[in-house]
Amino acid sequence: MTSELTHFDAQGQAHMVDVAAKAVTHRVAVAAGRISMQAATLALITSGSAKKGDVLGIARIAAIQAAKRCADLIPLCHPLPLTRVAVEFEIDVAANAVLCRAQVETLGRTGVEMEALTSVQIGLLTIYDMCKAADRGMVMGDIRVLEKHGGKSGDWSAG
Repeated sequence: MTSELTHFDAQGQAHMVDVAAKAVTHRVAVAAGRISMQAATLALITSGSAKKGDVLGIARIAAIQAAKRCADLIPLCHPLPLTRVAVEFEIDVAANAVLCRAQVETLGRTGVEMEALTSVQIGLLTIYDMCKAADRGMVMGDIRVLEKHGGKSGDWSAG
């Protein structure tokens, strides 16, 4: 792990990293997270009877849209032409939770970790928004990068 923060110049000013000299490579990032809730709230989601509609279907679209808009939300992120965004939800009945996993890909000069993380977080926030009338105590957590591929630094996995 490098101790140098790349988003600051020699004078300590924030700046967007210059990636012009980097090679264009196929870059992939996978992120995940979860939202825990009451059993009754999870039942609303799995039965499709939530008042606002198909919770996971809408959360999937929100998560995809979020990956595409990452640079609009995080000031120093580069706008990237994404080639793929895949979002999956898994129901964990034993834990009364929904797990979200996003895989984001591009052909570019910089990685897509932030896009994958943003995708997961917005997917989970959408679940919260759609179910908050039934359960304001939902908790989001364990949001993290699981793996990344491509670029100068190569492959990385959380193991």
